[in-house]
Amino acid sequence: MALRFGVLGTGYWALETHASMLAAADDAELVAIWGRDPAKTEAAAARFGIAGFSDLDRLLAEVDAVAIAVPPDVQAELATRAAAAGCHLLLDKPVALSLDGADRVAKAVEAAGVASLVFCTLRFLPALAAWVEQAAGAGDWQGGDGAWLGTVFTEPDSPFAGSPWRRAKGALWDLGPHVLSLALPVLGPVQQVTAATGHGDTVHLVLGHTGGVSSTLTMSQTVPVPAAHIGLQVWGPTGRSATPPFELAHLDAMGEAIRQLTATVAAGKTTHPCDVRLGRDTVAVLDAAERFLSTAPETRATRVTG
Repeated sequence: MALRFGVLGTGYWALETHASMLAAADDAELVAIWGRDPAKTEAAAARFGIAGFSDLDRLLAEVDAVAIAVPPDVQAELATRAAAAGCHLLLDKPVALSLDGADRVAKAVEAAGVASLVFCTLRFLPALAAWVEQAAGAGDWQGGDGAWLGTVFTEPDSPFAGSPWRRAKGALWDLGPHVLSLALPVLGPVQQVTAATGHGDTVHLVLGHTGGVSSTLTMSQTVPVPAAHIGLQVWGPTGRSATPPFELAHLDAMGEAIRQLTATVAAGKTTHPCDVRLGRDTVAVLDAAERFLSTAPETRATRVTG
C-alpha cells in the first residue's frame, strides 16, 4: 500500500520538487497540501487534484507522512507537530535555524517512533551515495577539504535568489548542510569549529573531527558562474579519494529520497543514514560556526605584519 503524503508549503520548491515528484512516485501517493495562504493552497490543490487544507491538524489526521518545504525556522515547529501526530517526515535542510529547534525535532521523532529523512540533495545522487558508502567504509582518513561554490545570488533568474531566509543566513546555512552531509559520515563527528568569512556570503570552516581528523569546508552562493564547484576529497595513509563527477539533478535526487523513505517505512524501520539525527548534528556545526563568527574579530584573528 502506497504511503499517503501531504505537502506542507506552497512555494516554488514545495510545488516543483516535493509535490511534483510525490505525484509521480510509484510507492507514494500525494493526497493533500497545506499552506498559510488560502488562495495559493487552493491553486496548488487544484493543480495536483488533491485536498487543500488551512488547518494543519486536519491534514495530519489524513496522511501517513509529510514532505515539508517551508523556511527552516517554520519547519522545526511543523515537523514537531507532525511527528507528534504520528506522521513520517521528509524534511528539507537545514532542519532548523537553531540547535534548540533541531533538538526539539529530533526528540519529537524519537518519542513518536516515526521515520525521518533529511533531503540533502547530494546524498541521493547515485554516484555520490556510492562514494560516501565506500569512503566511510574505508576509514583511516586523516583529513579532507570540500566546497559548494554556488551562484544563487549571482544569477538573477534563480528561483531561490529572493528567499528571505537564504538572504539572512547565507551560504553557511543554505549549503553547509549539503557539504556536511558528505563530510560527517566519512570523517566522523565534529568536536571543534573555527570559521572565517570571505567575499559576499562566502564562509570557510575548519573542523576538528573525532580522533584528530581535520577538514576545511567552503560554502558560497556569490561566486561568478564560471567558478561554480561542488566536491569533497579526503586523504590518509592509503592515498586520496575524491567525489566522482556527477550531475546535480535535484528532481532525480528527490525521487530517490521518496523511494528510500517509503522503503524504510515499509521495512518497519525508523532510522536512515540521512535522517533527523544527521540533520541535528549538521545544525550543531552550523550553530557553532555562527557563534564563532559572532565574536569580536580581534579575539579570533591574528594580524600578519610585514
